[in-house]
Amino acid sequence: MEKGLERDLGLYATITISIGAMIGSGIFVLPGLAAKIAGPAVILAYLLAGILVLPAALSKAEMATAMPEAGGTYLYIDRAMGPLPGTIAGIGAWFSLVFKSAFALVGLGAYLLLFVTLPEGSLVYVSLGLAIGLVVVNLIGVKQSGRLQAIIVSIVLLALLAFIVDGLTFIDRANFRPGFFAKGPIGLLEATGFVFISYAGVTKIASVAEEVENPGRNIPMSILISVVMMMVVYTFTVFVIVGVVPIDTIETSLHPMADAAGAFLGPVGTIGISAVAVLALTSMANAGILSSSRFPLAMSRDDLAPRHLSQVSARFRTPWYSILATGILLVFLIVFVPVRELAKLASAFKILVFAFVNVALIAFRESELVNYEPEFTAPGYPWVQLFGIFGGVVLISQLGTIPIAGAVGLILLGAIWYRVYGRERTEREGAALDAIRRGSAERALDRTRETCAEDRPIEMLVPLGGTPSPDQRQEFLELIRLGQDIIRDRGGRIRVVRFEEVPEQLDLAAATDSPDDVRFELDSGELLGTDIPVEYAEVVTHDTKRSISNFVKHYDIDIVLGDWHPSRWHAELLGADVDWYMQHVAGDFVFVRNRGYDAVDELLVVADQGPFDPLEIIVADGIASSQGASIEFVSTLEPTATDEQVNSDRAYLESLSEFCTAESSVTVLRTANRIDSLREASNSADIVIIGTAAHHLVYDVVFGSLPDKLVERVDKTVLLAHSWKPRQTTFIRAILDRLVH
Repeated sequence: MEKGLERDLGLYATITISIGAMIGSGIFVLPGLAAKIAGPAVILAYLLAGILVLPAALSKAEMATAMPEAGGTYLYIDRAMGPLPGTIAGIGAWFSLVFKSAFALVGLGAYLLLFVTLPEGSLVYVSLGLAIGLVVVNLIGVKQSGRLQAIIVSIVLLALLAFIVDGLTFIDRANFRPGFFAKGPIGLLEATGFVFISYAGVTKIASVAEEVENPGRNIPMSILISVVMMMVVYTFTVFVIVGVVPIDTIETSLHPMADAAGAFLGPVGTIGISAVAVLALTSMANAGILSSSRFPLAMSRDDLAPRHLSQVSARFRTPWYSILATGILLVFLIVFVPVRELAKLASAFKILVFAFVNVALIAFRESELVNYEPEFTAPGYPWVQLFGIFGGVVLISQLGTIPIAGAVGLILLGAIWYRVYGRERTEREGAALDAIRRGSAERALDRTRETCAEDRPIEMLVPLGGTPSPDQRQEFLELIRLGQDIIRDRGGRIRVVRFEEVPEQLDLAAATDSPDDVRFELDSGELLGTDIPVEYAEVVTHDTKRSISNFVKHYDIDIVLGDWHPSRWHAELLGADVDWYMQHVAGDFVFVRNRGYDAVDELLVVADQGPFDPLEIIVADGIASSQGASIEFVSTLEPTATDEQVNSDRAYLESLSEFCTAESSVTVLRTANRIDSLREASNSADIVIIGTAAHHLVYDVVFGSLPDKLVERVDKTVLLAHSWKPRQTTFIRAILDRLVH
């Protein structure tokens, strides 16, 4: 029988574990190193770091009450977004905590040298001895380590309060001059990122949530009490350090609190604070081992790490193998990694992981999962989470090359581990993203159902420009015939309008129809037939774009059907960028890259559960019904897509096909190259239909412009459909909808 973890941690124990994971090197060692970066403004760096930690703390408190299980950060991200992001987050959270624990143990040396004479080389062995001792404590049991944590944290907090109260009476304002912000805003941001790891323990209690009694109450209370308390303690402690010791002294010190205590309490203060520092740093390392060892445990339960790591000792009811793995990594870091790099890398990893935490909460909230029922709800959603994500990106960008490279390396390591080990052992998908995908499909089907249910005639505009040449006449006739096929089953009218743009200096009333224009109208009337009425008009204008926009609004046009002409950058309609029309004209557009419109036997529709699918259905079914053709609906997924994702996409396409009167089929492609796969799928088709949107620099860089590439690579007539719809969803939901498809 699989053994569970005992719930024996109350509110006070959870608070002390959280504070114990914070209160250590962040206040006893880092202020000196951070002061070198920010100067006296290091005081604000601690306060700002606490503010930027709050979004993740609130997010994690909510998710912990919904899923009070061991694993914390890893568990939430894995359940929200799937095993690949979960693997990256689990390894990142494990690394950041172990790095911080190693940094705490190495930092003991600076304080031990103040009252114990030891050879410098022996400090590593002392740190290793402490590390091994704490690993043994954690192997024995959570209750023992929790009690030890409570005692140590209580002593350290009392000592810090005494330090603050007494030290405030010795503040020398001259130490804040010259120039509180001497290192500028960049220095402040860099220092904020550097000390960010000081708050890492605020959410660590969530990683032992499975061992917390009454988790719905104790977890959020312990997290919020811990972070607020430590923001106050850190800010006032650093204020005292900077206020009683000249800034140039602490900039080079690895024991700034001992220097400050010695400045107003003498040798007794130095020794006393050094003793407290030893306790605090030991407490931090203990809390780090306690919580970080639960990440391998949780990953093992999900088959993303070896099964041995999830085994719980029958005697002590602790995850022995997981704790031992954490201890081995801890020892390695103490021996081989310099202390400054430990601090920087720990902060970079933690910033990255906290950004993932905020994204996970957004995914859960937007998914509207029935079984996601947190007892605590984070306030300020989603702006608080977006603030946390943006702030994290800013901080990590200021930490320097090595921490950034470490964060990137961590992502690659997690991805490689998942590809090599985890992918074959797990087929699940993130529950939140899966729910978002299903919700997106339902909304897309609802839009399609509403659109297809409308039985009113369609008003269509076919805008033309200039006096047509003989070759252009044929293209225009094909365009009009295409429009007739689209609206034939629904009925309606096509307005063919030639927009003649003239210079500002020319009076619009002076322009008249040319004989060629009249001849084109007569010829087309004879060739097109009369089953779908076609009306002709000419508009002389100084601004074609504005005239088309006004025409669509005045005549209540439903669909604008126009030729798509390639240009140097994007595409043009009547000499203007098509993006302008999509952004400013209140009507649906179908842009046609015409490579011939004769007999049509098959249409290929690229459907992606997006906002343009209803218009694609109207266009495809109209053409297919008129031409006696068939329709193939196709969607593309990554090669790693699960069977559940494939089945979900296939079910969506089959639902779309039910709205068509023409014969239809569905295809779901797993592919690493969407363009090549779609091009191959279009070999048997005569027309390809795909949704399109206005170009945006960031969007195109991140996702690429599939429609543009498809137009270039497919040697068939391509119709690009764009629906004009007022925003019916939130910005967050729109981004998530795009990410899950």
